Amino acid sequence: MLLFFILGLFVHFVFFGSIFDIYFTSPLVHGMTPQFTPLPPPAKRLVLFVADGLRADTLYELDENGNSRAPFIRDIIMHEGSWGISHTRVPTESRPGHVALIAGFYEDVSAVAKGWKENPVEFDSLINESKYTWSWGSPDILTMFAKGAYGDHVYTCSYDADIEDFGAHDVTKLDTWVFDKVKEFFHTARNNQSLFSKLNEEKIVFFLHLLGIDTNGHAHRPSSREYKDNIRLVDAGIKEMVSILEHFYGNDGKTAFVFTSDHGMTDWGFHGAGHPSETLTPFVTWGAGIKYPQKVSAQKFDDMFLKEWKLESWKRQDIHQADIAPLMASLIGVPVPLNSVGILPIDYLNNTDLFKAESMFTNAIQILEQFKVKMTQKKEVTLPFLFTPFKLLPESKQLNILRKARSYIKQRKYDEAVSLCKELIRLALKGLSYYHTYDRFFLGINVVLGFVGWTSYASLLIIRSHFNLTRGVSQEVKKPSHLLSCSFIAIGVFVAFFLLLQDCPWTYYIYCLLPVPIWYAVLREFQVIQDFVTLLLTFPPSHFVGYLLVFTLGIEILVLSFFYRYMLTAGLLAFAGWPFITQLWTRAKSISLSWIFFSLLLAVFPLMPVVGRKPDILLVMVAGLLVLLLSLCVLTSLIKRKDSFMNEELLLHLFQMLCIALSMCVMYSTHNSLLKKQGLPLLNQIISWIILASSLILPLLSPTSLFERLFSILLSSMSTYILLSTGYEALFPLVLSCLMFVWIQVEQEILQQHGVSRKQKITSVQFTCNTDITQFRQLHLDDIRRAFFLVFFLVTAFFGTGNIASVNSFDLASIYCFLTVFSPFMMGALMMWKILIPFILVMCAFEAVQLTTRLSSKSISHYVIVMSMTIVLVFLNGLAHLLTTKKLKLCGKPKSHLI
Repeated sequence: MLLFFILGLFVHFVFFGSIFDIYFTSPLVHGMTPQFTPLPPPAKRLVLFVADGLRADTLYELDENGNSRAPFIRDIIMHEGSWGISHTRVPTESRPGHVALIAGFYEDVSAVAKGWKENPVEFDSLINESKYTWSWGSPDILTMFAKGAYGDHVYTCSYDADIEDFGAHDVTKLDTWVFDKVKEFFHTARNNQSLFSKLNEEKIVFFLHLLGIDTNGHAHRPSSREYKDNIRLVDAGIKEMVSILEHFYGNDGKTAFVFTSDHGMTDWGFHGAGHPSETLTPFVTWGAGIKYPQKVSAQKFDDMFLKEWKLESWKRQDIHQADIAPLMASLIGVPVPLNSVGILPIDYLNNTDLFKAESMFTNAIQILEQFKVKMTQKKEVTLPFLFTPFKLLPESKQLNILRKARSYIKQRKYDEAVSLCKELIRLALKGLSYYHTYDRFFLGINVVLGFVGWTSYASLLIIRSHFNLTRGVSQEVKKPSHLLSCSFIAIGVFVAFFLLLQDCPWTYYIYCLLPVPIWYAVLREFQVIQDFVTLLLTFPPSHFVGYLLVFTLGIEILVLSFFYRYMLTAGLLAFAGWPFITQLWTRAKSISLSWIFFSLLLAVFPLMPVVGRKPDILLVMVAGLLVLLLSLCVLTSLIKRKDSFMNEELLLHLFQMLCIALSMCVMYSTHNSLLKKQGLPLLNQIISWIILASSLILPLLSPTSLFERLFSILLSSMSTYILLSTGYEALFPLVLSCLMFVWIQVEQEILQQHGVSRKQKITSVQFTCNTDITQFRQLHLDDIRRAFFLVFFLVTAFFGTGNIASVNSFDLASIYCFLTVFSPFMMGALMMWKILIPFILVMCAFEAVQLTTRLSSKSISHYVIVMSMTIVLVFLNGLAHLLTTKKLKLCGKPKSHLI
């Protein structure tokens, strides 16, 4: 069984990793040559302002008094430049947003492994193509572009990462620091001849990264006064920067300005997913080469933004975020970044039709170069008779379009040339996507074959080990033929040789070869398949159809709950009615009433708003008080039940209650401190980390009796969960645990009714008891129902308080008791631990169900695999076993007491 467990871990690791190889590989290619527009650019220099985390609506809308929060930017829109909405893509994070802005392509998800900070792959950017670039702002953003640039033409000036503190008194200093450094820079340049000469070169870029708005949004939410005041500060700062630059260059009219944002933010202060509040960002540009405002009588947009923002009369031109990179490149006359997939928005340009057509032609060749390199790379590693080229853009068509476009430019038919170039770009981008996903279907088929085979094999092992197949069927066991073995060996050799000829990555060998031994193992169990089918045929058809319908309905509810949380409520309501259709209601009414009550109570949570959107510290305090009250009741019961109560047990119980009380105090104190903008108190931070660390150890010091160990796990979990809560979710683990305790009693009662075992008191059951293997029984239909309950409770633990499958459902405020300085990996780890706590409570309860129902825990992992749960559940099952069965001995020998 240990070998099976290890094999199961490996298989699920492979299945998990295959997702990234199939869907999230880097789209970048290398080997293209830079493409120049053969005409002089309109600007000598470009200034890029990026207000991190700024939403389009919050910038453009008027405040409650009818005034703009950004009067300078609004004046630009009405009198000097062009504007619109920049549409970003998921993931709406700072690094992918800046990569799209400055490099012109949408970042691959592999960057998350580096916290969106470092380059997982090398890429070209506007900064790299510039003559000189000076940048100011966050070290997380500036360094990633400086690191990938060649030469020494990129200069960065960043503050220390420690001042990126969500709990700081005034985070606008992140922006004022940038403005002050820029002012100091230009003041110094007047007395530094070397710097002065560099600043007067052409093709230079100034990049100002402004992080204050994003930090205020996380700390106080976008609807807060702090967020909106920060917008006013940025607007005033940009006005001052423009004045300084124009004065420094003598108002020569050769400076282009771009103001935008990398991403937006949800109402509850987070980003990362695809909500419109995250993907709609402002875009305003003015200066050299940019069209002046265009007054219009009507505009065709499906949304109501123009009316809400009182900007109906000024032409709005929306763009994709990646389109900004080729626009900025054309303004200062540098090559479009090699990996850019942006399409030049020529409607923003105030230049001749010839310049627009030439720029569009250059953009088309630049994207076509990527297509040709991608096609060549794929063709080189694919057998000639298997290679299927992209049929919509053969080489003859490429040459024909380019020839026609060049001819139109010579004939001054610029509109026709631009249209042809856009068509070529559209086809080239489609071809890029085609070759990027060329192997997706092939790999997907192999992964599906492997997963179906593994599920089948696990099912057959369960059937062979836990079903009585000897009645009425043949007991002869046939050995697998040599032909079967030789056939699969031949298949494996053929697959390996096929992959070797195509020079495939090593991961392809795993995905393609793994199904071979798995399906060999499945076919070796052919006799079991025959016997099981024969057994199924003995069931009455009506019963079989009925069970199948119930099973299908249950699976559908589980699947729908991933998209609609209220389906969990429907499932829990069905659970509440379950005792009425069994003998449980007539034989154990008190247990049935408890089951109904806590099922209904838990059913309320999926109907609540997603966690973090409406924080309520009072509910966190209520959860802590309820846990303390429950602890006192349990402590009193334990003292009364035992003849003598061990000093160590009493001290442990009291210490865990103290941790709960401390968690409440720390949470309340931290909340008030942050409201007063006094930051995270150091003492609170130290206590929080101590409680977190102790919560992992204290359950192992408690007695291994079922009730006491489970309750100790609950107390330790709640002490940490309270620190990680911001509202009603603090009550969730408590209600879930109460239902889990009742579930243990329900399963024991049902087993006794079926005459499988005599009923034991929960308080007398020991997790560490050495159960004789002969006591383990055959599986029944009730065991399938128990497995379904497990999966349903796990899904409820996952989605009960929010759709955490969406990145933007996380609330950074939940980790403020531990840290407030931006640290993506640490913050992610803390939020992940918060998610895992309800999982652990369910798995520990199921460990108890296995014990009280005398079901082998070795078959439980099979159940979980058959129910298509992943490696996480296997890990949690092991963790639950550790937490419930192991005991640390601090000193002396344990004393035995009668119960």
